[in-house]
Amino acid sequence: MSCPRILLIDSYDSFTFNLASLCKRAIPDCSIHIIKNDSLSVRELVPYLDYFSAVIIGPGPGSPDVAEDIGVVKDIWKISDDHLLPIFGVCLGLQSLAIESGAILKRLNVVKHGQIYEIMHNGVEIFKGVGQVLAVRYHSLHVDLQGTEDIEPLAWADDGDENGRVVMAVKHKSKPFWAVQYHPESVCTDGGGEEVLRNFWRLAKNWSSIRRPTVRAWKLSVEEKVGAAWPALSVNPDMSPAYGASSAEVHTRVITNPGLSLSRLCEALGASDESADFAILESAAEPGRFSIVGCLTETSPRITYRIGDSHIRIRTRAGCSTEDLGSRDIWTWLSSFMCAKRARGGSPEVPFWGGLVGFLSYELGVSSLTTSHRPLTPDKTSPHPDVNLVFIERSIVLDRTSGLVYVQSSKTSDDDWIEDTLTLLGKCVCTSADPTIPLTPTPRDDKVKLSPIVTLPNREQYISNIHRAKEHLYAGDSYELCLTAPTRVSVPKLDPHISRQVSSSWELYKVLRTRNPAPHSAYLRLHPSTFVSSSPERFLSYSRPPNSVFQLRPIKGTVRKAPGITRAVAEELLAGSVKEVAENLMIVDLIRHDLHGVIGDVVDVKQFCQVEEYKTVWQLVSVIEGQPSPDQQRFDLGWEVLRRSLPPGSMTGAPKKRSVEILNDLEDHDRGVYSGVFGYWDVGGAGDWSVTIRTCFKYEDRDDVHEHPADCDCAKSRNTNSVNDVWTMGAGGAITALSDPEAEWEEMIVKVESVLRAFEAVNA
Repeated sequence: MSCPRILLIDSYDSFTFNLASLCKRAIPDCSIHIIKNDSLSVRELVPYLDYFSAVIIGPGPGSPDVAEDIGVVKDIWKISDDHLLPIFGVCLGLQSLAIESGAILKRLNVVKHGQIYEIMHNGVEIFKGVGQVLAVRYHSLHVDLQGTEDIEPLAWADDGDENGRVVMAVKHKSKPFWAVQYHPESVCTDGGGEEVLRNFWRLAKNWSSIRRPTVRAWKLSVEEKVGAAWPALSVNPDMSPAYGASSAEVHTRVITNPGLSLSRLCEALGASDESADFAILESAAEPGRFSIVGCLTETSPRITYRIGDSHIRIRTRAGCSTEDLGSRDIWTWLSSFMCAKRARGGSPEVPFWGGLVGFLSYELGVSSLTTSHRPLTPDKTSPHPDVNLVFIERSIVLDRTSGLVYVQSSKTSDDDWIEDTLTLLGKCVCTSADPTIPLTPTPRDDKVKLSPIVTLPNREQYISNIHRAKEHLYAGDSYELCLTAPTRVSVPKLDPHISRQVSSSWELYKVLRTRNPAPHSAYLRLHPSTFVSSSPERFLSYSRPPNSVFQLRPIKGTVRKAPGITRAVAEELLAGSVKEVAENLMIVDLIRHDLHGVIGDVVDVKQFCQVEEYKTVWQLVSVIEGQPSPDQQRFDLGWEVLRRSLPPGSMTGAPKKRSVEILNDLEDHDRGVYSGVFGYWDVGGAGDWSVTIRTCFKYEDRDDVHEHPADCDCAKSRNTNSVNDVWTMGAGGAITALSDPEAEWEEMIVKVESVLRAFEAVNA
């Protein structure tokens, strides 16, 4: 049987592409086509089964006895002998096969989400020649066999007093159906993954050689129904399929300036002027390396967009205009915009040559998730745009490792600006009053007291939501839910008659990044929004084609620094905790799925659950990397990965779509800027996007509304409170079946306090 075709039925899970990758390794030269479990009725699907060698029934949230959860899967076990073919089920797939064969579905007394167990098996069928199996389990339901069913067990797990003996694998007595309850595709499953799938394929070929010796020749009409083989990239018609030629040239001057004061440089470029836009992305701590200072001009275009709009807004200092999206979505429009801005010739070691800088909201990612249940985006109340980006042609990049400073421009003739900037850099050196590169707050008049008013989330409501979340986990709707809540800080504005006219938001950033330096800090004053961040978490970075490498660094697991909390203690509390490792593992598997979904097979976990030290906390961090094949390399591939990976899995839980639906019900607010991403897309095709956590943001009151058309963001929803600036910050945590509500509340407060202390210092 050459070049077999496999149909993988996806029940809206977040591990499906991991399973597809496992199948590709276990079944040589196979093509895999993936459909949702509700995309075709059984009547529509059955005729197409004749074109496939086997079917894989993937995992998914919910219950096999709920029609919306299981879709066509419940019917596929009953197809007639005329269309019968080998089927392998995973998790929900096993449960569906079992109950359709007469088994009883039950809840586990103690659910197993992201936990590793030894699987005992009898060494036959799909376990032939397989030794010890240590497998990851993601389930709260299980099947009980009485011995009268049409299936028989092949493997078990012993949960002792918690759940007793739990069925882990079955086979049908007369049909070519096999299934496992555990997840063979998880990165931490050892022995029960590729070996078991390889055995399934051996059994499938043996059965087919007798009962089904030929598979129908492939037709284009079939592909129109079930889609192209995975991975299949969508193509922007305005985008060259390859990285191709560029029209612009990046001009660069490199100097060594170890005494450069970043604080002085930013202030010399206008950071203290609250009325002007400003952008800096700073690597203020390891493992960050490069800091990017945007040098905005009068013509630098600001691009904003709100979900549901049919147009985007483009603003410069000269005015504001709109452009209809037409048949395109915002992602495709931005791809086309950047295609026209591509450039070459910058220093290859510098990740940013110029490009788009800014933030994308959580709801922008949510809006792209497909759903058959209900709308995923609530009525939006946040005044912030969902896309807020500025295109930067001039920039200064600091390399904290080498001490080199890069002055860059992609403007056609910018020699004078480069020379002037080099002169400016010579003046922005440290003095005895400003001895190091960290930014320091501007001293205030002692008579000015600007005490912030802090409104924390309601403790009882948050804990109640944790209990509600855990009920969803027990029911099998999710494995992990990242529950969040907003904190608001009201700060009296500076009175220019009694205090220096300095930017309070810039002062806040200087304090925040000094007290809580982070690898992904940012100060983005992109009116109407001001964004101050000390995020520790990289979401997605990618290098330039033609040798792009994609990296994600999810963080799950936090311990506050305190006397006696050494690295050894932190490692015991984090890496030694079943709960913390399970949280991290679930997101690692989800992220692998997201990356596999676009670039295909080559995705590796480079670091799993290692403890990293930050200024105020210890964190449990994993690192996932992927590399596309040569024929996939193209200028906008990173943008496509970003598009299909949002919102960040570490901020939703798994499976992502169902978790987002649940969180939409639990949280009585939209998240807006919080738990989206911020960063850049470089004109050479590179990008780096961080998760918007440890971040506060405000909606600006503008005094220059009359200068802009009424449909511009800067002229809408003005903050009428002229006395206080109101800042918002979000925080939360991953809720699992093992979560203690009181401890989760405390962890959330720890995250909030790392930002609140900056307000107290600025306004003391």
